[in-house]
Amino acid sequence: MLQMNLVKNKIETRFPETEVEIITKTSLGDRLPEIPLQTVEGVDFFTQDIFNSLLNKEADIAVHSLKDMSATHFFGENNFAVVDREYQHDCAIFNPSIIEKLKQGKEIVVGTCSPRREEMAIKFLQQALPFYGKTVQIITKSIRGNIDTRLQKLDQRQYDAIILAAAGINRLLKSKTDAPLIRALLLHKKIMLLPLIECVPAPCQGAIVTEATKNHPTALAILSAIKEEKIHQDCINEKKFASQYGVGCLQKFGVTTLPIHPSNMVYAAGKKSDDTDFTNWFNLPILMVPAEELFSSTDYMSRFFNYTYSEQPTHFSTPTIFIANYKAVHLTADINSLQQKRIWVSGTKTWLALAKLGIWVEGSADAFGLDSLLPLWESPLLNIKKEDTTILTNKASEKNWQSKFWNTASSYELANQTDAVVTEKIKAANYIFWTSYRQYEQYKNQVKPNAQHLCCSGETATLLRAKEIQPIVFPNIKAFQQWRITNTF
Repeated sequence: MLQMNLVKNKIETRFPETEVEIITKTSLGDRLPEIPLQTVEGVDFFTQDIFNSLLNKEADIAVHSLKDMSATHFFGENNFAVVDREYQHDCAIFNPSIIEKLKQGKEIVVGTCSPRREEMAIKFLQQALPFYGKTVQIITKSIRGNIDTRLQKLDQRQYDAIILAAAGINRLLKSKTDAPLIRALLLHKKIMLLPLIECVPAPCQGAIVTEATKNHPTALAILSAIKEEKIHQDCINEKKFASQYGVGCLQKFGVTTLPIHPSNMVYAAGKKSDDTDFTNWFNLPILMVPAEELFSSTDYMSRFFNYTYSEQPTHFSTPTIFIANYKAVHLTADINSLQQKRIWVSGTKTWLALAKLGIWVEGSADAFGLDSLLPLWESPLLNIKKEDTTILTNKASEKNWQSKFWNTASSYELANQTDAVVTEKIKAANYIFWTSYRQYEQYKNQVKPNAQHLCCSGETATLLRAKEIQPIVFPNIKAFQQWRITNTF
């Protein structure tokens, strides 16, 4: 109903003279509330009955969650317009008793009916949940029903945790009618916004699509006017790429669009229909490079800097801490302080390192840079404010963040470490991949004037552009490594 009202408002805004009537319809998926749909033959469980209403001329426009629609239908004879998309992430929501259960080494029961989430999210949670000296034991238990029903089952302790799409929770929290109940059910719960790379969302997760038949010119004109062209194209790409790997509710893979400047990039990972693992990045830079002309700092990470750590506990004055590097946390006093805070991190490596220290991490920037998190933090599910956040980093980086009006704290210093091998390789390279801007600063005088710079998205790319360097940008190090295998000779 929220999605239908959103579409209704869009139509009435664009065509104020048009009268819009909402007709509700119960889908087959809704009529099978206790049955895992991966055990039922077929597709389009939540959309077939609705688009049948168009064929029967009961309605002019149909509204769907595009995630639930098969690629066969989406690329079929009808016309479609994607009109809205919430954040794609999955979200794990835990009862507050989770900490004590982890400390005691008790079995954790997670509710999900998605083979994709079982394949990726459960594996991730086994490493990402805080470690207290006991092996993390997770089992899954099927759960069906709408969001408030699932949250109520969690609240009744039928599960220790459930995994939901963040999009649905955010839409309910934006509803004056539904928000009070959802907020009450989320009260005191602990959340983890699962990373897009390790827990890839379903194709088109969070997207609302409208549909009309080709012989209805008025409806087609409305669809054209309310379509969000950019996200519509993103969803076309995701559906196309997903169809290469399998269909239906049995799928154990995800496909999503990542916001990489200057253009979006599609990422897919999981298991194919034959149960083989795969990882694939679409739209990586097209560039063939002689291997001997490429220098990658990933091959020499330990040769750039020496680390000096403070022995004084860090003072954290804000409720939320963004940790830029796991190396920033080493004192027991800091660990104890951070266990009382809302923790966000730069990427998965830092997340998993902190988990081993018994620190609960809410989410990460997926190595895309802190700026990528800001719209997400503004969502009603998270509601994190910049002024309530401190960036924990190294001493030299504090000045950069303070210039952007962030609260900062530092727990270590970096000292440049000159390495003869690195120096000679950078001098000879025509292509250089940096994992941090500090590396570039250290060796910039050794770089050929016409050398091509490569880096990951995020702060490194931003700072290089500020120096009027236009780097070739990769989503993260994993994407660069895949590109390197196939694009060097």
